[in-house]
Amino acid sequence: MASMTDVARRAGVSIATVSRVLAGSESVNAALRDRVLTAVRELNYRPNKVARSLRVQKSTSIGLIIPDIQNSFYLSIVRAVEDVAFDSHFRVFLCNSDEDVAKEALYLSHLDDEQIAGVILVPAREKQTPNTEQIRHLAERAPVVLLDRRIAGLDLDTILTNNVDAAYDGVTHLVRNGHRSIGAILGVSDITTGRERFEGYVRALADAGIPYEAEYVRQVVPKEPNGYAAAQQLLALPNPPSAIFTGNCELTAGVLRAVCDLNLNMPSDIALAGFDDMPWNVIVRPGITAIAQPTYELGHVAATVLMERIAKPAKPLREIVLKSKLVVRKSSQFTDGSDHA
Repeated sequence: MASMTDVARRAGVSIATVSRVLAGSESVNAALRDRVLTAVRELNYRPNKVARSLRVQKSTSIGLIIPDIQNSFYLSIVRAVEDVAFDSHFRVFLCNSDEDVAKEALYLSHLDDEQIAGVILVPAREKQTPNTEQIRHLAERAPVVLLDRRIAGLDLDTILTNNVDAAYDGVTHLVRNGHRSIGAILGVSDITTGRERFEGYVRALADAGIPYEAEYVRQVVPKEPNGYAAAQQLLALPNPPSAIFTGNCELTAGVLRAVCDLNLNMPSDIALAGFDDMPWNVIVRPGITAIAQPTYELGHVAATVLMERIAKPAKPLREIVLKSKLVVRKSSQFTDGSDHA
């Protein structure tokens, strides 16, 4: 007896495409539909009616794919998504991609196999991702909302923060405090947040008349060990920066560990400001100047948009940009007695 896998192989399409054709989905183009139906006839394929009836029931599950639940930035986001899902009588499947496109692809496949009702995705990469077509095909069956980052070439509902302006404000604050040599440890350029925060950093320097120096910039996968290594490199330069601007809380934590290991003092030896206002920013001494992102609101808006998209698939697509704010503490001060001029 022929299986759905046999039909997919004969038609030269994915199992998911066969499933959509048999379910009567209008998202499959006519040519592919004809190939699938031809293969069904040739193989005399007969779907299991019980299994099919279970598959076409309305799903009450959504997927949430984030880079790393251990990154404190995502804790409020996850809570907000779960709150909205619970109120809407949905459950949440949480997946950690670890900024790995292969792992992200695997989770996307699993969620598609589960006939998920929709997905909120923090994409591992913005450009040149092998998952773009996979995400596009998934979005033909179930809504996908992008959170915190874009994917080039895909038109989907997207929820972001004002990364360029927020980074500009953070670096400008350091400049106004008297810093002229400002290093930056940011996410890689093929992640939206890394690219846009770098843009804000460069723009702030230019507007202050400070030349851009490539040796003061490190763009890395935004995890604590990478922040530590990048800080060690910047602080070992013959003329190290007087301040460092970081792209997220993980990178900030890496810088703090490097400063501690090098027995440096903040802000007299090195000043610090960066993205994400974590609870520990007010516990360490001096307190850390940070750009506070509306994390709970990000998750709440993303989940609300997904629920609306599930209910009304034909709604116009939206890009929503939320505003962050600079929270000033003592870590970003400039000390006249510092060795850094």
